[in-house]
Amino acid sequence: MNAETAYAELRSHWGERVKRNERLSRHSTFGVGGPADVWVSLETCEDVQGLVAICAEHRWPVLFVGNGTNLLFADAGVRGIVARIAINGYTIEDHGDGTALLVAGAGVSWPRLLNELAALGWAGLEFGPGIPGTLGGGVISSAGAHGSDLGQVLEWVSVLDARQCAEYPVAPVVCRYQRAELELGYRHSRFRAQRRVQFDEDGYPIATPHKLIEPAEIVTQLGVRLHRADSQQLRTLIEEYKLHRKRTQPPQQSAGSVFKNPAGDHAGRLIEAAGLKGMMHGRAQISERHANFIVNLGGASAADVAALIREAHNRVWERFCIDLELEVELRGEWKVP
Repeated sequence: MNAETAYAELRSHWGERVKRNERLSRHSTFGVGGPADVWVSLETCEDVQGLVAICAEHRWPVLFVGNGTNLLFADAGVRGIVARIAINGYTIEDHGDGTALLVAGAGVSWPRLLNELAALGWAGLEFGPGIPGTLGGGVISSAGAHGSDLGQVLEWVSVLDARQCAEYPVAPVVCRYQRAELELGYRHSRFRAQRRVQFDEDGYPIATPHKLIEPAEIVTQLGVRLHRADSQQLRTLIEEYKLHRKRTQPPQQSAGSVFKNPAGDHAGRLIEAAGLKGMMHGRAQISERHANFIVNLGGASAADVAALIREAHNRVWERFCIDLELEVELRGEWKVP
């Protein structure tokens, strides 16, 4: 891909929302990552369809992202186009029987939304004030906390299916998956199954292979069940959850939980029992507050974070014979040390 040509073409469609050599550290909760050749923010489903069509026609690689909550971008950045899904609108369809359907864009911020819903007396997502990502990103891993998760209230998901576009310059297809079709489980959905991170023989996490359009099924909108509740009680519960997060999770930049909890145990307990709590590599650290968090102490590199991921994965395997599954995805131009 000729980055200047792609930049000029996208600029003609989306103007100031298109940037050249945008630092991805600005779009990752880890606060690390090099430049994207071209960056664009997409605010409507039509924007997403348009970009997929352009990339399919010109054979330009594109990576769609949300808030960068579960992404570790390489220090060398990402070649091609990185497109942020910023579809932020939502509507509430009141059924008149104490229930409603929330129809929300994939780019809606979880913390912002649940506070607005609480003020209106609608419950269903109040468990998530500590989830920093978007609703669309939450679908991928069925994000949750405090014994609840998105999968429990999700009704359907609209996606832009671009799987054929990777082979032929054809228009992407809009389709809708009902809840039963999403294969929802603990930190899992049908979309997550396509993106599980593997480790090489030395224990280094392997970056997701480059594809023309990634992911090939792009979440654009979702429907969520809501029910009536007392606004003040919802606000109180949300504040309790926020305080719990402050007590139990580190304040520094991080991507949240690094590994999924294995059946019957907790990844943080295993990492701590392996003697790694507080371990540092460069300016990254396995948190002293919660061992399943890797934090940026200021000035960390993506390579620092990846080194700690490797160490935690290897040490837990060596000591407990448990193969921890990574929640974080590696993207970009990675080189194994």
